[in-house]
Amino acid sequence: MAKRKDNSEIDGRKLRWQEHKLARRAELSDGALAAIRARGSNTGMDEIAAEIGVSKTVLYRYFDDKADLTSAATMRFMETRLAPALAAALGQEDLDEFGLAEAAISVYVRTVADEPEIYPFIMGMTSGGAGVRAALENSERIVAELLAGVLSDRLQRLGFLIDGSLTWSYGVVGAVQLATHRWMMDRSTPVEELIEHLLMLAWGGITAIANAQGDRRVFMSERHELPVPKA
Repeated sequence: MAKRKDNSEIDGRKLRWQEHKLARRAELSDGALAAIRARGSNTGMDEIAAEIGVSKTVLYRYFDDKADLTSAATMRFMETRLAPALAAALGQEDLDEFGLAEAAISVYVRTVADEPEIYPFIMGMTSGGAGVRAALENSERIVAELLAGVLSDRLQRLGFLIDGSLTWSYGVVGAVQLATHRWMMDRSTPVEELIEHLLMLAWGGITAIANAQGDRRVFMSERHELPVPKA
């Protein structure tokens, strides 16, 4: 009689398969991103498989459908391109606060602008299922929490309140993301102009936070008037 496999052997095989599946999904996601860059944002599963050099059956072995592949590719793009670039920009201790704001906005905008096929591919699939939307939301969370960590650290060094850091960070990320999304639709102005307009908006908020020492009560107790234009 054949001996029954004990639970540890079964669990070990299951773990090895899960590890293999995760590694293979990452590899195929990289291949999908390369295929989209080469063939355009309207690339289908057949073309992605052909570009990678596998059959479509292989893709469906590791992904439920195109939406699942898109969500995996979205997170892979975040993990390999956007998050490391933002972390490097925000980790520059030699930059002052204005320099950090400029570096972070520039990195986000230029990373998106340099991927004219990847961005519309991802955004075009947002109606494709909860998985894609969840991947985008997770990407936004990663960026916002990264920014919140840096903002909190800088404010604490100055002795300011930091309880609004996460709200401010999500607000900045949302504004930059939406404005960049609109710009990607027509690229009607130079990228440098977009970056500088966004920097004006972000720096205005940072200045208001600093003037109130991070305290919303101080901010609300002050008079707020637009400056008089210089002659």
